[in-house]
Amino acid sequence: MNISKDTAVTISYQVTTPQGKPLDAGNLAYLHGGYENIFPKVEAALEGQAAGFATTLDLAVEDAFGARDESLVRTIPKSEFPPGVKVGGQLQGAGADGQPQVFNVVKIKGPEVHLDGNHPLAGQALRFSCKVTAVRAASAEEIAHRHVHGAHGHHH
Repeated sequence: MNISKDTAVTISYQVTTPQGKPLDAGNLAYLHGGYENIFPKVEAALEGQAAGFATTLDLAVEDAFGARDESLVRTIPKSEFPPGVKVGGQLQGAGADGQPQVFNVVKIKGPEVHLDGNHPLAGQALRFSCKVTAVRAASAEEIAHRHVHGAHGHHH
Protein backbone atom coordinates (compact mmCIF):
# COMPACT_ATOMS: atom_id res chain seq x y z
CA MET A 1 0.00 0.00 0.00
CA ASN A 2 1.27 3.46 -0.85
CA ILE A 3 1.04 6.48 1.42
CA SER A 4 -1.93 8.69 0.56
CA LYS A 5 -4.59 10.72 2.36
CA ASP A 6 -6.12 8.84 5.31
CA THR A 7 -3.39 6.21 5.62
CA ALA A 8 -1.80 5.40 8.96
CA VAL A 9 1.96 5.59 8.47
CA THR A 10 4.56 4.25 10.90
CA ILE A 11 8.14 5.47 10.63
CA SER A 12 11.36 5.05 12.50
CA TYR A 13 13.10 8.41 12.64
CA GLN A 14 16.17 10.27 13.77
CA VAL A 15 16.46 14.02 14.24
CA THR A 16 19.90 15.63 14.25
CA THR A 17 21.42 19.05 13.85
CA PRO A 18 22.46 19.82 10.26
CA GLN A 19 25.98 18.85 11.40
CA GLY A 20 24.79 15.40 12.54
CA LYS A 21 24.55 15.82 16.34
CA PRO A 22 21.75 13.47 17.54
CA LEU A 23 18.73 15.22 19.10
CA ASP A 24 15.90 12.66 19.05
CA ALA A 25 15.03 9.25 17.64
CA GLY A 26 12.20 6.77 17.87
CA ASN A 27 9.12 5.40 16.19
CA LEU A 28 6.06 7.39 15.25
CA ALA A 29 2.67 6.57 13.75
CA TYR A 30 0.81 9.45 12.15
CA LEU A 31 -2.31 10.04 10.07
CA HIS A 32 -1.26 11.14 6.58
CA GLY A 33 -3.15 13.79 4.65
CA GLY A 34 -2.79 17.29 6.13
CA TYR A 35 -3.77 16.52 9.72
CA GLU A 36 -0.70 18.37 11.07
CA ASN A 37 0.64 15.23 12.79
CA ILE A 38 4.10 15.58 11.22
CA PHE A 39 6.14 18.35 9.58
CA PRO A 40 4.47 19.26 6.25
CA LYS A 41 7.78 18.95 4.34
CA VAL A 42 8.21 15.38 5.67
CA GLU A 43 4.61 14.50 4.81
CA ALA A 44 5.12 15.82 1.25
CA ALA A 45 8.28 13.70 0.84
CA LEU A 46 6.44 10.55 1.99
CA GLU A 47 3.38 11.05 -0.25
CA GLY A 48 3.04 8.08 -2.64
CA GLN A 49 5.79 6.03 -1.00
CA ALA A 50 5.52 2.55 0.54
CA ALA A 51 6.98 0.58 3.46
CA GLY A 52 10.76 0.38 3.12
CA PHE A 53 11.15 3.91 1.72
CA ALA A 54 13.84 5.95 3.49
CA THR A 55 14.73 9.62 3.16
CA THR A 56 16.72 12.38 4.82
CA LEU A 57 15.47 15.96 4.71
CA ASP A 58 17.08 19.19 5.82
CA LEU A 59 14.41 21.29 7.54
CA ALA A 60 14.86 25.05 7.79
CA VAL A 61 13.70 26.68 11.03
CA GLU A 62 10.31 27.51 9.47
CA ASP A 63 9.89 23.90 8.24
CA ALA A 64 10.65 22.48 11.72
CA PHE A 65 9.46 23.98 15.04
CA GLY A 66 9.56 27.60 13.87
CA ALA A 67 11.36 30.64 15.21
CA ARG A 68 11.70 31.22 18.93
CA ASP A 69 9.02 33.49 20.37
CA GLU A 70 10.56 35.52 23.17
CA SER A 71 7.07 36.46 24.43
CA LEU A 72 6.84 32.81 25.62
CA VAL A 73 9.79 33.28 28.00
CA ARG A 74 8.61 34.19 31.50
CA THR A 75 10.01 34.70 34.97
CA ILE A 76 7.73 34.08 37.94
CA PRO A 77 8.34 34.42 41.67
CA LYS A 78 9.34 31.16 43.32
CA SER A 79 6.51 31.76 45.81
CA GLU A 80 4.01 31.15 42.94
CA PHE A 81 5.77 27.99 41.84
CA PRO A 82 4.14 24.63 42.69
CA PRO A 83 6.21 22.47 45.07
CA GLY A 84 7.92 19.42 43.62
CA VAL A 85 8.42 20.75 40.11
CA LYS A 86 12.10 20.87 39.12
CA VAL A 87 14.22 22.15 36.23
CA GLY A 88 13.23 20.14 33.17
CA GLY A 89 9.64 19.83 34.39
CA GLN A 90 6.60 21.40 32.80
CA LEU A 91 3.78 23.66 33.95
CA GLN A 92 0.59 24.62 32.17
CA GLY A 93 -0.40 28.26 32.16
CA ALA A 94 -2.19 30.75 29.96
CA GLY A 95 -0.43 31.91 26.81
CA ALA A 96 -0.59 35.49 25.49
CA ASP A 97 -3.87 34.62 23.72
CA GLY A 98 -5.38 33.19 26.91
CA GLN A 99 -5.25 29.62 25.58
CA PRO A 100 -3.53 26.86 27.62
CA GLN A 101 0.24 26.85 27.06
CA VAL A 102 2.87 24.39 28.30
CA PHE A 103 5.97 26.01 29.81
CA ASN A 104 9.26 24.22 30.42
CA VAL A 105 11.09 25.03 33.64
CA VAL A 106 14.53 26.07 32.39
CA LYS A 107 16.12 27.59 35.50
CA ILE A 108 15.46 28.22 39.18
CA LYS A 109 17.64 31.06 40.43
CA GLY A 110 17.18 32.47 43.91
CA PRO A 111 13.62 33.81 44.26
CA GLU A 112 12.88 33.44 40.53
CA VAL A 113 11.74 30.60 38.26
CA HIS A 114 12.48 30.92 34.53
CA LEU A 115 9.92 29.36 32.17
CA ASP A 116 9.99 28.91 28.39
CA GLY A 117 6.90 28.08 26.32
CA ASN A 118 8.89 27.50 23.13
CA HIS A 119 9.49 23.98 21.87
CA PRO A 120 13.06 23.07 22.97
CA LEU A 121 14.07 22.82 19.28
CA ALA A 122 12.42 26.09 18.19
CA GLY A 123 14.80 28.34 16.29
CA GLN A 124 16.89 25.43 15.01
CA ALA A 125 17.32 23.98 11.55
CA LEU A 126 17.09 20.17 11.70
CA ARG A 127 17.97 17.10 9.67
CA PHE A 128 15.13 14.56 9.71
CA SER A 129 15.88 10.99 8.59
CA CYS A 130 13.17 8.36 8.49
CA LYS A 131 12.25 4.96 7.16
CA VAL A 132 8.65 3.93 6.52
CA THR A 133 8.04 0.71 8.45
CA ALA A 134 4.30 0.27 7.84
CA VAL A 135 1.39 1.75 5.88
CA ARG A 136 -2.26 0.82 6.34
CA ALA A 137 -5.69 2.30 5.76
CA ALA A 138 -6.72 4.44 8.73
CA SER A 139 -9.89 3.52 10.60
CA ALA A 140 -12.95 5.76 10.50
CA GLU A 141 -12.36 6.54 14.18
CA GLU A 142 -8.75 7.58 13.53
CA ILE A 143 -9.87 9.87 10.70
CA ALA A 144 -12.59 11.38 12.91
CA HIS A 145 -10.07 11.93 15.72
CA ARG A 146 -7.42 13.22 13.25
CA HIS A 147 -4.64 10.94 14.61
CA VAL A 148 -3.52 7.31 14.66
CA HIS A 149 -4.44 5.09 17.61
CA GLY A 150 -2.44 2.19 19.02
CA ALA A 151 1.26 1.38 18.84
CA HIS A 152 3.40 4.51 18.45
CA GLY A 153 0.24 6.60 17.95
CA HIS A 154 -2.21 8.26 20.34
CA HIS A 155 -3.72 6.30 23.22
CA HIS A 156 -7.11 7.23 24.68
